[in-house]
This record gives sequence, structure tokens and C-alpha cells, in this order.
Amino acid sequence: MTNDSGNVLLALLTGAAIGAGIGILYAPDKGSETRHKIKQKVDDTTHDLADRISHAKEELTKSANEKKDAFDRKLDEAISTMSYKADDIIEKLERKLEDLKNKNAQLQK
Repeated sequence: MTNDSGNVLLALLTGAAIGAGIGILYAPDKGSETRHKIKQKVDDTTHDLADRISHAKEELTKSANEKKDAFDRKLDEAISTMSYKADDIIEKLERKLEDLKNKNAQLQK
């Protein structure tokens, strides 16, 4: 979930809670019943928001772990590729050194 999605979700939940609260305040109930309904709506909204935040946290953790695993795989591949290239370079340098030794030996004669 992106930051913008989280902000939109929070705005929607806040708007729903405010709307429900205003609706309850205009309902023709006794004060104690109205307060009970408001408390119940707040509790329900709080629980719903906590569930959504928990879900978002789980999704973000899952996404971060997947990205970390993908990065680790790519890093291992890069290291492996570089290792092969380093081996090739070392072999070429060793052959070049051997050629230079041979040429030097011929010049020494």
C-alpha cells in the first residue's frame, strides 16, 4: 500500500466516523442511548482501522522481504558473474606473463 493509498483510506474512515457520529446525534434517542451508539461506532471504527493498519503493515513487511530477497539474488548473480570475469582476466594475465617470460628468455640467449 502506498502512502497516498494510506492517506485516502484514513480520510475515508475518518469521514465515515464523523458522518456516523453526526447521524447518531440527530437521531431521536435518549442521551444515554446516543452516547452508547457513539461509543459503539467509535469502537467499531477503531477496531476496523486497527485491522486495516495491521493488514497494511503485513503487506509492507511482505513486500519489503520480497524486495530484499530479490536484491540478494541479484547481488549473488552479480558477484558470481564478476568472479567468472575475474577468473578470465587472471587467466589472460597469466598467459600474457608466460608469453613475456618466453620472449625474455629468447632475448637472453
